[in-house]
Amino acid sequence: MRLILIGIQGAGKSTQGNYLSERYKIPYLSSGHIFREMAREKTQLGRWLKETINSGALVPDDTVLEVVLTYLEKPEYANGYILDGFPRTVTQASAFNGGVDKVVYIEVSQKEALWRISGREEERDDETLKAIRKRIELFYEVTKPVLGFYEEQGKLITIDGEQPIEKVSADIVAALDEHFSNK
Repeated sequence: MRLILIGIQGAGKSTQGNYLSERYKIPYLSSGHIFREMAREKTQLGRWLKETINSGALVPDDTVLEVVLTYLEKPEYANGYILDGFPRTVTQASAFNGGVDKVVYIEVSQKEALWRISGREEERDDETLKAIRKRIELFYEVTKPVLGFYEEQGKLITIDGEQPIEKVSADIVAALDEHFSNK
């Protein structure tokens, strides 16, 4: 099972990704986590990534593709994975063609996303109000078209992400189980 989770920042992708990873016994991989780890490195790339991420900008397609596709070559991802934060552009989705079975869009409003982010216990350097607003703007501009890309392929599942966490999880599992039992 190769899944992608898409949603605005604060939609609950990591919560659902970790839950689904445990349920289906496949690894969860967040591109944001990978890039935040790399940004901590005292290298030229690390410093550049830190500046890019903290500004709320997206890491360029070629860099994202190189890093994520290299990660997915690791043996732990051979039997499937759950990806969060990739692909973020239609260019990335096209280059990743065939790398996914289903795409789960966890839909929440901007207001709900901002409320959730403001209530997080763990503070991140890349979650300044300016960076969050920029990332939300980029989601609607750049990432939303990715949903259409996967919808055309019949791979998109849209879930109401403003329900209680357990209900969101149950809805995702029901949709996935229905899809994979029909194969």
